[in-house]
Amino acid sequence: MTMDRRDFLISGAALSAAAVLPRAAAADAFAPKPGAWRSFQTTLRLDIAKPQGASQAWVPLPSVNEPEWFRPLGNEWKTNAASAEIYRDPKYGAELLHVSWADGERAPAVEVVSQFATRDRGVDLSKPHKAAPLSAAERVLYTGPTTLIPIDGIVKDTSDYVTAGARTELAKARAIYEWIVDNTFRDPKTLGCGFGDVASMLQMGNLGGKCADLNALYVGLARAAGLPARDVYGVRVAPSRFGYKSLGAGSENVTKAQHCRAEVYISRHGWVPVDPADVRKVVLEEPPGNLALGDLKVAAARAALFGAWEMNWLAYNTAHDLVLPGAREPHADFVMYPQAETGGERLDSLDPDGFKYTILAKELTAA
Repeated sequence: MTMDRRDFLISGAALSAAAVLPRAAAADAFAPKPGAWRSFQTTLRLDIAKPQGASQAWVPLPSVNEPEWFRPLGNEWKTNAASAEIYRDPKYGAELLHVSWADGERAPAVEVVSQFATRDRGVDLSKPHKAAPLSAAERVLYTGPTTLIPIDGIVKDTSDYVTAGARTELAKARAIYEWIVDNTFRDPKTLGCGFGDVASMLQMGNLGGKCADLNALYVGLARAAGLPARDVYGVRVAPSRFGYKSLGAGSENVTKAQHCRAEVYISRHGWVPVDPADVRKVVLEEPPGNLALGDLKVAAARAALFGAWEMNWLAYNTAHDLVLPGAREPHADFVMYPQAETGGERLDSLDPDGFKYTILAKELTAA
């Protein structure tokens, strides 16, 4: 680590330790908490625009099942494919619809309709919550490295620095959250939701990106500190009911509304929702834009998003290094976009116009 980068990493540590913003005045502006269930439906239409030989696709399905905040309600599909079957990843439980078209099919297409129910999350961190303990296997899974999230080297060094002086799990988790909010930024030039290459971000001293970058950084620093943590990949499906234009879907077309979140496991509270990336999204995008960290809307989001999520959002899965069955390039770092191959070549999942997929969302009735 060079002196310049070291100075950069350290510069925000004092801020994060003393990040006491004027939150009280904005405390009610953004405060998700458990309430009524809502149910939604998404319709994903995928076409292989220029098929060359055999084609296949992998469509993520809602597979997170948490009784307090997310319930999958089933999937239906129609397709001209030769085969279509649900694949369940044995490591993370992520579900994909794997669709294979015959060689020579001129217009490969599939339409998938998914229904699910959600409820806002809010964890009272001032008192313990009776939570199921993690199994030994779960603890290994959620404290271990992935291809893009190592927990040694510069990631470990940074985590040790950020959490220095924090004595409890909760204090460490919060220190990492505050440091990320203080030191990162949302980069509008980043493709899609970003790539989540945590070590490269730190090595280059460039802490800009989008949700799959900034929340992966949270997960990496938490795991390096010995805290179980995980990314949750999904898509926004409705406007924010708290009036935040930057934290909701702008229309029923949610094709480009993918969003990755993070969770950290605290023994006294269970899985705690966090989303430092959305704080930086509010800074950049909430009208009129380029808000200061001390702005009341930013402060309210910052206070809420350590311990709460507004669930205008579909949760697909928590999977890393996902195996795509039958793929020529079997490895996917994570999946919250449809994936496809034609003629043995992977199509660009971040180009829904050339790739020809759309996702429409609508709210149904209360669950």
